[in-house]
Amino acid sequence: MKRNASAQWKGDLKQGSGSFKTQSGAFLNMPFSFATRFENQNGTNPEELIAAALASCYSMALSAALSAVQKVEEISTDASLSLDQVEGQWTITGIHLETKAKVPGLSDDKFQEAAKKTKESCPVSRALKVPITLKAYLT
Repeated sequence: MKRNASAQWKGDLKQGSGSFKTQSGAFLNMPFSFATRFENQNGTNPEELIAAALASCYSMALSAALSAVQKVEEISTDASLSLDQVEGQWTITGIHLETKAKVPGLSDDKFQEAAKKTKESCPVSRALKVPITLKAYLT
């Protein structure tokens, strides 16, 4: 299974702008810019999308893990991504997850164990550790 997205950028870093789209069409010509990424202007940015992907993936994976032992009513996860300057380079320095689950009858020990395992095993968590390959073309 493959999922695809594409992005286009026009202009220099500060005055330019870009847009991205996803294969599913859920995002189509979604704008982003220096201001939406680094100056908190309304709009999206790559880091926000990574945080959303991780929160979504984590909630689904935790539901799968917990459903094996107990009926899950609801899971809500917030992901807070930190983007900081490290040795002069913008770097994602961490992502903090905060999750709440409504699973009647589940002990806190079992919940904490599943939550911890899921943090390491959800596909997006693992993706953030994989090598990235590249082919680059000058047109």
